[in-house]
Amino acid sequence: MKQFKEISAEELNESPFKMIGKDWMLVAAEKEGKVNAMTASWGGLGVMWNKNVAYVFLRPQRYTKEFVDSSEKFSLSFYDASHRETLQYLGSVSGRQEDKMAKAGLTLLEGEDAPCFVEARAVLICRKMYAQKFGSECFVDKSVELPEQGLPYHVYC
Repeated sequence: MKQFKEISAEELNESPFKMIGKDWMLVAAEKEGKVNAMTASWGGLGVMWNKNVAYVFLRPQRYTKEFVDSSEKFSLSFYDASHRETLQYLGSVSGRQEDKMAKAGLTLLEGEDAPCFVEARAVLICRKMYAQKFGSECFVDKSVELPEQGLPYHVYC
């Protein structure tokens, strides 16, 4: 089975703009022994309160949000282009309707602090330190185009 090499955040040599915005990522969490994941392209990496952080925005109606809410940790994982179809599937089908994790064909990596998958090229294991509703009323720049589904989203660090 594939083993990931642990590195410090400072050793990450990839652009978060490409990793998150162009390549997409999977957000995965576990709840009551079940794993769910969704594709995300809103988030980032940075420093908050002198800590290296990853942050991600989830719509309240997304099933994976329930898993992230109930877990102390979640993962962000990144894939090469050969997994694009799988990422599209995981981003368009709800785990409420079917066992999309089984159908996606990804291999759960056992023994990690948060669910992640062997097929990933990089994984960030995140411990939640902040969660908040994210509303349109807080935008100072009124020219920002809000998503069709509207806000609020929820932000997790």
